[in-house]
Amino acid sequence: MEFTKRDFKGKKVLVAGSGISGIGAAKMLSRCNAVITLYDGNASLKEEDIKKKLDGIDVKIVLGELKDDVIADNEIMIISPGIPIDAPFVNRVREAGVTIWGEIELAYRNSFGKLAAITGTNGKTTTTSLVGEIMKNTYNDVYVVGNIGTSYADVALDTTEDTVSVAEISSFQLESIENFRPDVSAILNITPDHLNRHYTMENYTAVKMSIASNQDKQQICVLNYEDKILAEESKKLPARVIFYSSKSDLEEGVCLAGDNIVLRLEGKEHLVCGVHDMKLVGIHNVENVMAAAAISYFMGSDIETIRKTIKDFNAVEHRIEYVTEKNGVIYYNDSKGTNTDASIKAIEAMSRPTVLIAGGYDKGSEFDDWIEKFDGTVKQVILIGATKQKIAAAAHRHGYENVVMADSLAEAVNLSSQYADKGDAVLLSPACASWDMFKSYEERGRMFKELISNL
Repeated sequence: MEFTKRDFKGKKVLVAGSGISGIGAAKMLSRCNAVITLYDGNASLKEEDIKKKLDGIDVKIVLGELKDDVIADNEIMIISPGIPIDAPFVNRVREAGVTIWGEIELAYRNSFGKLAAITGTNGKTTTTSLVGEIMKNTYNDVYVVGNIGTSYADVALDTTEDTVSVAEISSFQLESIENFRPDVSAILNITPDHLNRHYTMENYTAVKMSIASNQDKQQICVLNYEDKILAEESKKLPARVIFYSSKSDLEEGVCLAGDNIVLRLEGKEHLVCGVHDMKLVGIHNVENVMAAAAISYFMGSDIETIRKTIKDFNAVEHRIEYVTEKNGVIYYNDSKGTNTDASIKAIEAMSRPTVLIAGGYDKGSEFDDWIEKFDGTVKQVILIGATKQKIAAAAHRHGYENVVMADSLAEAVNLSSQYADKGDAVLLSPACASWDMFKSYEERGRMFKELISNL
């Protein structure tokens, strides 16, 4: 079935998932006069709650079982990123010959203007937010979309040839792309994550690299030079590769010259900014800034605009976010540290003895490398959630004994205030997803900040 850009009039479309992506896709398709069926496998959801999110658009809602006659009645299915592409009902739809696109693919095919797309295991949100700010200081019509919380499909029909879109793209979203081709792509790093969904590191790596698979030599892919996987995979990419590095002296790309971040291209060196001019902390944020500078430069921003925006930019919520200081103890919210690599970066950013609150939903991760980073920084770890026994066992294997358990985040916060002395830090950096105890890492982080305020 062929679908002309923005022409879905009368086309029968099945939208799978009633979250941000699914609702965004349904709203977009409604504006294109498609005939929409919205399906969610969660039979306990209430139809009236979904209709409230749909703002009155005409949509048939199906909950629970997806029957064959509903599949047969549709020409295309738009799948939300929370749904695995090998889910049983998705396989049935595929076998029925129905075209399957992700919400990102739908939005891309129906948008105009320039697009920067950013992925990576960690650092996506900070980098995307910073690039978005730089673009807003460069262009008049800018959207920041994707995994950052705004559905790409929700804004696609509002784009024009003068629009610049900046998209944070997760591995779940990349599973269902087809023609998706950003003008500038970026892959920040690849470390083990979501292996319960992707099964192997090879699969996970391939999905991440696919963000650049449709690009050509006139388009840019920004990569972290220090990531061994990316260094190897870069040789296969069709795009022009621009590296950045916090450790190596690059002839071409973004790197450090002393305490300055510089962009080197075609024999010329441009000062981006000094690392001490940034409000962001930690070497991982130096790398995020490097990536953002490279992306923004090739999206058409000038160095002066890039420099000024970096200097004014604050950390995003839930990513090593300064909360407050009480009784000489500084509290940091890193609820977005949902895997061990992200949490390692948060620990490395701490310049004080630290009481760490960690644990949560089990994504199949191992915690050994993370625990080895405790030495010299983490004076006490307080564990919560489904992984607390698994983490405690790993800690004991490594000879780390300063471990206590808590049954709730509230109990963990109270314990942290008892273990932390004046001059220490308390860091919520779970190294795990939030779904065992919370709806999202945002809910977990906001509860943490509320609990701190009540101490």
